[in-house]
Amino acid sequence: MDGETDWKLRRPIRCTQKHFEKRHDISKLDGIIRFPAPHVNIYEFEGVFEGTDEETKEKVNEFLSLENTLWANTAVASGSVIAVVLYTGKETRMALNSRSARSKIGKTDLELNAISKRLFVFMIVLSMVLVVLRGFRGEFYLDFFKYVLLLSSIISISLRVNLDFAKAVFSYKISKDPNIPGALARNSSIPEELGRISYLLTDKTGTLTKNEMKFKRLVLEHIQFEEENLPLLVKILQKQAEKSSGPMKDVEDKYTELVNKEGSKNVRAIKFRRDKDLIVRDLVTALAVCHNVTPLEEDGVKIFHASSPDEVALVNFAGEIKFKLLERDATEIKIENAAGRLEIYKILAIFPFTSESKRMGILVRHAESGRIVFFLKGADSAVYPKVKEVYRSLVMDECESLARTGLRTMVLAARYIPESEYEEWKKVWDQANMSLSDRNTQIRKAGDLLEQDMDFLGITGVEDKLQDDINDSIESLRNAGIKIWMLTGDKVETAKCVAVACGLKALSHQIFEIKENTDDLSLMNQINEFSNKQNTILLIDGVSLGRILEHHSELFFRYAAQAPAVICCRCMPTQKALIAEMVKRYSGGRVAGIGDGGNDVGMIQAADVGIGIVGKEGKQASLASDFSINQFSHIKSLILWHGRLYYKNSAKLSQFVIHRGLVISFIQALFIATFYFVTIPIYNGWLMIGYSTIYTMFPVLCLVIYSDFIASDKHYADRYSTKMCLERKL
Repeated sequence: MDGETDWKLRRPIRCTQKHFEKRHDISKLDGIIRFPAPHVNIYEFEGVFEGTDEETKEKVNEFLSLENTLWANTAVASGSVIAVVLYTGKETRMALNSRSARSKIGKTDLELNAISKRLFVFMIVLSMVLVVLRGFRGEFYLDFFKYVLLLSSIISISLRVNLDFAKAVFSYKISKDPNIPGALARNSSIPEELGRISYLLTDKTGTLTKNEMKFKRLVLEHIQFEEENLPLLVKILQKQAEKSSGPMKDVEDKYTELVNKEGSKNVRAIKFRRDKDLIVRDLVTALAVCHNVTPLEEDGVKIFHASSPDEVALVNFAGEIKFKLLERDATEIKIENAAGRLEIYKILAIFPFTSESKRMGILVRHAESGRIVFFLKGADSAVYPKVKEVYRSLVMDECESLARTGLRTMVLAARYIPESEYEEWKKVWDQANMSLSDRNTQIRKAGDLLEQDMDFLGITGVEDKLQDDINDSIESLRNAGIKIWMLTGDKVETAKCVAVACGLKALSHQIFEIKENTDDLSLMNQINEFSNKQNTILLIDGVSLGRILEHHSELFFRYAAQAPAVICCRCMPTQKALIAEMVKRYSGGRVAGIGDGGNDVGMIQAADVGIGIVGKEGKQASLASDFSINQFSHIKSLILWHGRLYYKNSAKLSQFVIHRGLVISFIQALFIATFYFVTIPIYNGWLMIGYSTIYTMFPVLCLVIYSDFIASDKHYADRYSTKMCLERKL
C-alpha cells in the first residue's frame, strides 16, 4: 500500500489471543470495535476494542493503532490471520489514494490548436477584406464563402495526420533505443513533451536508491571499524564473549560496589571509565538485540524481515562478526555470541520507532545473569540529549562527518537498570498500558524515565546503495535547467542523507527546513524567510506540508518553484499527486513524475509526463505511466536526447506544414486580387493534392527519421544538456 517492499510488523488484539490459544469457537468471541471515519492517511489509525476477557469475564478496553491493521493487498509473511473488515470498496485507503486515469494532451498540441484558431480568424478576415475590396457587388455573401473555401489551405488538414505519424515513429524509436534497454512508450501522443519538462518529481526508495543497505562504518569513542579492520573487531568480541556473561557486567559490578559501600541506589551517579573492549561488546550486542527484525527460513536459508532495511543491514552485520540472531518472538530474543554461546534476552518492554520520536528502545533481561539493560537506537538529534553530557559533542561531530559522506547514521546507547528501579518503573509502565486516554503519550512518558544519563556505545554508518550513474544523471538534468523535487514517505534524516549522496544537494547549496509546524502564522513566516534566500534547497515534512496544502498552497508553491531543488518527506500518495497538480498550476512549467511503486501512481498520472520504473515493487507504476524504463539513469537519454530532439522536430514539422499551406493561400490571394477578385482556384485539384502529399513529403520524412542518423553516439545526451537549458531560456 505504501509502495515499500520492506516487511512491516503487525500485532493482533491481545484480548483475542487468549481466546484462540484455548481453541474456543470463534463465533463465541464477543466484542465491539470503534474506529474513525474513512480518511486518506495510511500512516494513522486509532481505534478501540471493547470485549470480554475469557478467563475473568470482565470487560476489557484495548486501544488499537496502525500496528493492529492490515491495509488492502497486504501480503502476510508467516502464519494466518483472522481479521475484521472495517473499510470496504471506496472507503479503503487504497481507493481513497487512487486517482482516475486521464487522457493527457501535450502543450505542443494546445499551442497548435491556438495557432489554428488564429489562422482561422486570419482566413475569415482576409476573405472579408477581399469582399470589401470587391465593393460588395452582387451576391457578396456567396463570394465570401467562396473566398473562404479558396483560402482554406491556410488551415492545414494534414498537420494533424503528419504530427500523429511523427509521434508514432518517435515513440517507436524510444522503445527501440539500444541505449535505453527495456524502455517502452505507452503513450504515443506526447513524446515531444519530454523535451519541455521544467520540473521532475521523483520518488526516493527504489527510484534514486536501490533500497539495498550495506554496512560501512562503526564509530566508537576511541576507535573506528571499517572493512579493513573487521578481523580486529572479531578478536575483541571473541575475547570479551568468553570473559563476560552478557552486556554491562562492569556497570553492574560497580553499582553493587557502590551500594555495598555507600548504600546509594542512584545508578545515575556512577562515574567511571569503562573498558574500551567491553563497550565494543555491548555495542554489537545492541545491534543484535535492539531491533524489530524477524528471522525466517525460506528454502532452508535464514532470512531477515523488518520494516526498515537499515535494521536488516545492522543485524546482518552483527551476524558477520559472530553475533548471530537465532530466534525472535514477542517475548524473547536468542542470539549466538562470538564465543559460540547461546544468549537469551527476555523482552520486558519495547518502544517502537516513530517519525515523532525518531528512536527505538528495548528493555531486556539477560536470562543467565538476570541483568536488566535498556538499549536505545535512533537518529542523532533524538539520542544525543539522552546520553551523558560528556559524549554529546562527540555524537554530533561524528554524525555530521558520516552524513557528509552520504551515510545513514544511527546512534546507540545503553543503560543498566537496577532491579529496584525496574520494579518502580514497571508500575508506571503497567498504568500507561491500562490508560484509556492518551495511551501512546503515557507510554512515551514511561520510556522517557529510562532514557536518562545513558552510556554512549557508538554510531553506525550504513550506505543506501544508489542507482547506477545517479549522480551524473542528476547533474545533467540540473545543467539542462530541470528542477528536481524528491517526494518520499521516508523520514527527514534519511531523505537528507540520500539528497547529499545522489548529488541533489550540490556543495554550494544550503538546506532550509520546515518541520513539524502546523501553526499558520509560523508557517507564513518561514515561507517568507525562505523566499529571501538564494541557492537554497527547501526541505519540508508531511505534517507541515499538509497544513500548507490546505491554507497556503499558492504562496508556498510560487516560492518553492524557484528553489534549485525541494525535498518533501513523509508524503502520502495523495499528497504526491496534489503536489504535482500545484506545481503545474503555479509554476506554469511542464511537470514529469517518476516512480517505481504503487504509491507513485497518483503522482505519475497527475504529472504532464509520467515515467514508471520497473523494479522490486512490481509494475504498477510502469503500467500507469506514459513511458516505462528500467532505471533512473535512463531518464537522461529519454529527456535530454529523445525529448529535446522530438520537440524540436515536432516544432519544425508543424512550422513546415503551416508554412506550406500559407504559401498556397498567399498565391491564391494574390491571384484573386490581381484578376479582379475572381472566385476561381489558381491550381487544379490534382496539383493541390500532389503538392500536399508527394511533392513535399521528403522534408516531412527527413524531420521524422532524422534522429536515426546521429543517435549512434552513446554520449549524445551529455552533449545536449547545456543546449537544452539555453534553448529553454531563449
